[in-house]
Amino acid sequence: MKVIIGLGNPGLKFKGTRHNIGFSAVDAITEKYNIEFNKKKFGGLYCETVINGENVVFLKPNKYINLSGEVIKKYIDYFKISIDDILVIHDDLDTSLGKYKLRQTGGSGGHNGLKNIELNVGTNEYKRIKIGISNNKEIETSNYVLGKISNDESKVMNKVVEDVKNIVDDFFVMSFLDLMNKYNKK
Repeated sequence: MKVIIGLGNPGLKFKGTRHNIGFSAVDAITEKYNIEFNKKKFGGLYCETVINGENVVFLKPNKYINLSGEVIKKYIDYFKISIDDILVIHDDLDTSLGKYKLRQTGGSGGHNGLKNIELNVGTNEYKRIKIGISNNKEIETSNYVLGKISNDESKVMNKVVEDVKNIVDDFFVMSFLDLMNKYNKK
């Protein structure tokens, strides 16, 4: 079983914010597969399907982003998921807008959602797609990440989300090392 997790904050107030690009990405992926987030459990919204013969859960932790790890841990335990079969999609301040990076492991980079995942699952060795939102040093970080994506930024982000949909398609049929070699651009 594979689990594709998008990070974000629940509620309409946070819809369309930079911090919610993980939610936006998994919404676009599930739309592509014609499935909806129709189940709730352990503080998360999820849906299940089969892709290329593999059971797949798409998850949006429905607690604030800095508590995402609590929800993810409950899903890992309930579905008996290996940490190797998890892919987390999240925003990244240190990556330029319009860019993304696949990683097999790594620190949180100050991202409180990632810190909470590491705290709850006991490792930072889980696969992730970091979607760049850039960093505007003139705006306090919390205000920036919780700020709405502008129309110009949205056009760029939509292209990135299209790439992420392709990455997830390949995630089911390729090793993660091959995925990184294919999609990580120098």
